[in-house]
Amino acid sequence: MKTGLLHSGQIFCYDEEGSVIPCLSSGQDGEFRLGLPWPEPRFSPNDQVVLDHLTGLVWTRDANLGEFPITWQEALTFIREMNHHQRFGFDDWRLPNRRELRSLMSYQTKKPPLPDDHPFINIFLGWYWTSTTAAINPAYAWWIHLEGARMFYGRKDQYALFWPVRGAGNDLLPKTGQHICHDGSGREVPCSDSGQDGEHQQGFAWPQPRFTDLGETVSDNLTGLIWLKNGNSGEKPMSWSQALDFIQQINREKLHDIDNWRLPDINSLESLVDCSQAEPALPVDHPFREIREGYWSSTTSFFETDWAWVLYLHKGALGVGHKQGESFFVWPVSVPAEREETTQKDRPDTGSAAGSR
Repeated sequence: MKTGLLHSGQIFCYDEEGSVIPCLSSGQDGEFRLGLPWPEPRFSPNDQVVLDHLTGLVWTRDANLGEFPITWQEALTFIREMNHHQRFGFDDWRLPNRRELRSLMSYQTKKPPLPDDHPFINIFLGWYWTSTTAAINPAYAWWIHLEGARMFYGRKDQYALFWPVRGAGNDLLPKTGQHICHDGSGREVPCSDSGQDGEHQQGFAWPQPRFTDLGETVSDNLTGLIWLKNGNSGEKPMSWSQALDFIQQINREKLHDIDNWRLPDINSLESLVDCSQAEPALPVDHPFREIREGYWSSTTSFFETDWAWVLYLHKGALGVGHKQGESFFVWPVSVPAEREETTQKDRPDTGSAAGSR
């Protein structure tokens, strides 16, 4: 089943100081838990590989095959050699794109931010490369930090770890939008045999059109979420609590005849990103107006619970902001009842065994 949106893993709620509070009526990610729930068990290890039953992807059990940090191009070359030698019996390993690597992240754990029952070994608490080039500067590529799950971009000649993945998955993750390839210096190159996101374009295709303009709201046909067309509805940067209060206010007022607005969780915000674009990192045909640089999510940072997750939309990066700072904007989202029911009830197909080709 195609959903384009996975549960973040967050099940608790927190105040601005980082203390745990009841989730009821908090408006936070831990209350709503939007997105496809995780299967139990989430993972099945099979010798040197691990099947993720949520996405259908197969990962190496060893999260540090290279043993030490290497450049982006060296990581792509290492995986090409893995395929040449049919490492662990397979010749279709690849460097994961940013949505594939993010799919492993849990926002209720840290050091590493992986589901509690994961079977992986040799996890390095540092940056891990993805195959996705940063559109804002093609000499950089997206990477994720495995202390707390921050996602930013690093210069391709810098050093990081890598984590090979294989398999077509089960149509739960959408494409990133990237279709052009660049070398380590940022020059455009043919995608054939590059091993990059632009070559594999892994994930299911976005619907066409991606968005439906409903007047003052916009339906995202990929996720089913309804967004305010105005990306500056609050008209100023807010603290995290102010953002949550603003959502309560517009629900009382039934803004545009809708009374179930929410502060979006971090996965909902990230789902808007088109990795072929920057400033803003949105699909070129988007109908939104007054887009701002940074948006609060309803997802607390478990690494430091007095911080919350933020989408830096000009870049497409996922970072955190201190909850008490009036630093970021609010972008309300509404979840149609049928979409919410689907994400909470449906379970993904567990796919084939980890050892299958």
